[in-house]
Amino acid sequence: MERNDRSIVAFLMVGHAMVHVYELSIPILMTVWLLEFSTTAALLGTVVSVGYGLFGVGALPGGLLVDRYGSRTLVVVCLAGMGASFLLLSAAPGIIGIALALGVWGLSASVYHPAGLTLISNGVSERGRGFAYHGMAGNAGIAGGPLVTAILLVVLEWQTAAALLAAPALFAAVVGLRIDFDPRAAVDAEEDGSDSLETADGGDDTTGRGAPDSLAGFLAESRALFTAGFALVFVIVSLDGLYYRGVLTFLPDLLGDFLTAAVGDVRPGIFAPDSPLAEEFDLAGYLYAGLLTVGIAGQYLGGRLTERVEPDRGLILVLSALAAIAVAFVPAARLGLGGLLAASVALGFTLFSIQPLTQATIAKYSVPDSRGLSFGYTYLAIFGVGALGAAISGTVLTYASASVMFLVLAGFATVAAALAVVLVARP
Repeated sequence: MERNDRSIVAFLMVGHAMVHVYELSIPILMTVWLLEFSTTAALLGTVVSVGYGLFGVGALPGGLLVDRYGSRTLVVVCLAGMGASFLLLSAAPGIIGIALALGVWGLSASVYHPAGLTLISNGVSERGRGFAYHGMAGNAGIAGGPLVTAILLVVLEWQTAAALLAAPALFAAVVGLRIDFDPRAAVDAEEDGSDSLETADGGDDTTGRGAPDSLAGFLAESRALFTAGFALVFVIVSLDGLYYRGVLTFLPDLLGDFLTAAVGDVRPGIFAPDSPLAEEFDLAGYLYAGLLTVGIAGQYLGGRLTERVEPDRGLILVLSALAAIAVAFVPAARLGLGGLLAASVALGFTLFSIQPLTQATIAKYSVPDSRGLSFGYTYLAIFGVGALGAAISGTVLTYASASVMFLVLAGFATVAAALAVVLVARP
């Protein structure tokens, strides 16, 4: 990678890691909230869906703001807002306070993906590699968030842990103001010598045309963006979002149940809630963090795969694999510890290998001047529509079982894979 590519990717790797540190610390905190507030999985899943839903819903106006104000400003605002939200969370007195704090987090985090992915699409010449490294950093945050949170909860009350988690994003927001890069280097090179929009302070990645300044303009640009191909992409990523949020939100709790059953025959009581080991360590939290760490390799493979095959074709393969893993997960986990570990590795690797493929597919079916809006719409789908996955999973777990939950998730992936086939087959 050249210097400009490295500067952009390094900046966004930090931002992406921070977004997912907070996103995936929430399921670990939920294991404490379920006990402390004596609530049900259905109610808490719905409450958490508020923050996760705003994470997605805010992506659309976030995409418009990116096209008007540029990615750097939006990423810095995102980091500062997320840090402030976890300070609010540390003072939350109950379920309503948690919902409000997570709402602030969701709105702050929502602008990140339209801003960051627009910056890679328009500024990084080695786009596939940029998506891969960006995704790997996100998975480092995805794995690190639960791991750090689980460790903090061993020695601290959850309120203190939340306050400490606020510090890295606030620091990163300050540092992010000083990084220098040309945010449109790649598209300017593709346009064969068109004037750069770089400014003295390191560049402004607005397009010059700017975001629509009226409702009529917004609707006109949206209609132009929503070709048949982009509409299919929108539905595919919505279904992928339902799977992603649905499987990850309650997985720490489920892994605890599976661990208890898997090891119970060999070492009875070792993972029981009142055992000395369980009181000292949340082993399910560490397994969850390990599953997410495996996703780093999946992100890298997915990013490199975009350089070998058309990304929409790659989606067919990975979505089909996710459907198969969902069907097999509970039977494999019930085979014992080996089956549980194998299923967890397969899920972690495959779940995150799809992300660079979806990002490259979004770029394929959009144009540079509407990238902010296109990523805004698709991350509205992934994290907004996808947030319903938490409520769906919580409801199924409350009134049915983990087996039924995974079959529902398999259905999401199967329909998405079928639509990807339709997308590729279009003339």
